[in-house]
Amino acid sequence: MFLKNAWYVAAWDHEITRELQQITVLGEKICVFRSEAGDLVGLEDACPHRKLPLSKGRIKGDTVECGYHGLTFDCAGQCVWAPGTGRIPSNAKVHAYPLHEKYGLVWIWMGNPALAETSDIFEIENYGDPAWGINRGAAMELDCNYLLMCDNLLDPTHVAWVHQSSFAAEATKDTPLRITKTDDGVIVHRWMMDHEPAPFYKKIVEFEGNCDRLQHYEVRYPSHALIKAVFTPAGTGGPDGPLHEKTFVMDSYNFMTPTNEGQTRYYWFQLRNIRPHDEALSEMMTADVQHAFDEDRDVLNEIQKGMSNKRSPHIDLPIDGGQLRFRRQLQAMINEEQQVDRQMAE
Repeated sequence: MFLKNAWYVAAWDHEITRELQQITVLGEKICVFRSEAGDLVGLEDACPHRKLPLSKGRIKGDTVECGYHGLTFDCAGQCVWAPGTGRIPSNAKVHAYPLHEKYGLVWIWMGNPALAETSDIFEIENYGDPAWGINRGAAMELDCNYLLMCDNLLDPTHVAWVHQSSFAAEATKDTPLRITKTDDGVIVHRWMMDHEPAPFYKKIVEFEGNCDRLQHYEVRYPSHALIKAVFTPAGTGGPDGPLHEKTFVMDSYNFMTPTNEGQTRYYWFQLRNIRPHDEALSEMMTADVQHAFDEDRDVLNEIQKGMSNKRSPHIDLPIDGGQLRFRRQLQAMINEEQQVDRQMAE
């Protein structure tokens, strides 16, 4: 089950062109393209006549022609031409999905179009700020339910075992976690004081010696995450620390789009507060982060298999508190949404 009245990432902006193509979001197949003016269009990918995908048809100006009998649909999903007597059936229409372009991403609203407000799209601080550098990679395909990645992104502890060559440090094993529930998600965070920087960050920070490190793992409903890493010289960190002028901040943005119950498309990029125009640094960070995310994918794909075929119940640990709170609240939101839909259908 998925939360429908929410914005999900459908694609990188460059992926949607004048060519008809099919994407799948929350198990729904959608035909996406750009109008002649460059506007984004998303239509239910099934002609109402015999259900041939519209993405198998032809684009004609700002309309889509079905490849079977030529029924033609405008950008709002309304049929504007049908063969035969010239009369267009009143039910010759397809659902049109609201789309919006922001942060180099294409966002799609999967629920009631009347409720789609672009102001509800995840806000990304410092995006486009010339003082901040950016690196990003291609979207990743995961053979697991999206909630397993949400769990992963509310779990600072896993880096000690999954990412030993990149994000791990001795302190990541057992420094206590703090959990904060917000109106739009859950935050799991901790400061780790006076230890050697993890291998990935040691190549980047602009100071010598030990550090104080913040792990801020935040996931917002339905499946968007901000992972904030803060590294400051030892003795200058902590919740009330002064923070040093050479403090390094990396904000990692992660957007999990469920393809269906067992597959996920994962979009990501990082913003950093140092050397914004250093292309070599951006390339190095992208390669190293991609490697770490591949490690996550390998683990989560296997967890999906294990959870799908388990012969005994799985257990929870105290470190799972943030994940469990997130899942409970998201499920409550889904239940409420479905109840409203049932009431409206009566």
